[in-house]
Amino acid sequence: MRTAPTILHLDMDAFFASVEQASKPSLRGKAVVVGGLGPRGVVATCSYEARVFGVHSAMPMGQARRLAPHAAYLVPRFELYRSISEQVMRLLRELSPLVEPLSLDEAFVDLEAGGVARDAESARGAGEKLRAAIRTVTGLTGSVGLAASKMLAKIASEQAKPDGLVLIPPGTERAMLEPMTVRTLPGVGPATGDHLRRAGITTVGEIAEAGEDELVRLLGKAHGHALYAMALARDERPVVAERETKSVSVEDTYDVDIHDRVRVGVEVGRLADRCVRRLRASGLSGRTIVLKVRRYDFSTLTRSETLRGPTDDPAVVREAAARLLDSVDTTGGVRLLGVGVSGLADYTQEDLFAQAAGDRAEEPAEETEAEPAEEHRPSPAERRWPAGHDVRHTELGHGWVQGSGLGRVTVRFETPYSQVGRVRTFPVDDPELSPADPLPLVAEPEGGAAQPSSLPLPLPASLPKSWSGGGGAAATSKP
Repeated sequence: MRTAPTILHLDMDAFFASVEQASKPSLRGKAVVVGGLGPRGVVATCSYEARVFGVHSAMPMGQARRLAPHAAYLVPRFELYRSISEQVMRLLRELSPLVEPLSLDEAFVDLEAGGVARDAESARGAGEKLRAAIRTVTGLTGSVGLAASKMLAKIASEQAKPDGLVLIPPGTERAMLEPMTVRTLPGVGPATGDHLRRAGITTVGEIAEAGEDELVRLLGKAHGHALYAMALARDERPVVAERETKSVSVEDTYDVDIHDRVRVGVEVGRLADRCVRRLRASGLSGRTIVLKVRRYDFSTLTRSETLRGPTDDPAVVREAAARLLDSVDTTGGVRLLGVGVSGLADYTQEDLFAQAAGDRAEEPAEETEAEPAEEHRPSPAERRWPAGHDVRHTELGHGWVQGSGLGRVTVRFETPYSQVGRVRTFPVDDPELSPADPLPLVAEPEGGAAQPSSLPLPLPASLPKSWSGGGGAAATSKP
């Protein structure tokens, strides 16, 4: 393991909810919950104000509404979240060529590989400048952990939340870990935690005291060895810049169980087309088609079929998924369907086109995407107004949907740079109201020039021991 805390873990604070609060002045400081709003929706994330009421990620939305009935409940805007994530990842890549994204709002950075840190003082300076740059560029906050390993850096960023920085000095790792609960360690979920608790092991220190042989007896060889090493603060995993994509998939959860077998088949075909579009957008193809079916009783079935070679042809994927569906009993209803492609490659094999049943010459691969948009565009009366999404009124300007129903839509007219805006209600088919693209969270400066990132420059060949990376502010403790 390293002798300096030069591995950084960034975790953006309540990312989706923070984006919504930054874009909507009326929600700042308020409880905000983002996720699926249907009867079977779950919480994707929530603001810290909502967490006070016990709301948390992955909670059923119905339970969240009971705990926090006065919170704002919004539909995710993933395109906006991705664009802001790209801004953050660009800042990270200014620090180092070794950036390992874990999700839209989380990543590891090897500061040593970027030449911006080689001791605790310079690492802290780099972390503080990164936090300031993120706030300048996106208007959001992120928590930073710094340590000599990935596991400890992630634990440190969790301790730093929200909007803080925690650095674990090398040599103090064991003492810091010992009193922590076993659930602190990666890979210890509720089941493993309960198993260890029944054996009298509740803290990381007790894991180390139990010894490797006892952990192997309790958890098996692989898990026991790994857990013992983590309890001793051993983690040699490097920061990996490129994480290989293993599969591409899409799935939908339905508010009401689907009982009609024909409708199930139509949904599978639609999911297959979406999966192929995502596959092509990534420049990939795949050999194995996977179908996922969750039935009315929550039992989940997966079926797969491996082709002779990789393909990105929608008809091949559709028909393979349809064949897989034939082997699944959907009696009683289906609550979730998914289609995926694995065994990925960056090329296709033309002779696979023959695997699709029937005469394919009459069905061009691009037909579904080439149909005139006008034929699919809903009439104004059919327009949906998802809560939280952006709209524009020809006279009143930019706003966002507070809610809709009973033929009406309620809009609050405000922008990320305005004061709290006023609320107006319109018929859902009002011709002056239309969907709009999100506005940037931070207004561009005069002249449209990009904001400077203020990230630290690479270190010179040698530095005095007192160098602090441009200020080196003291670590911020968790509120």
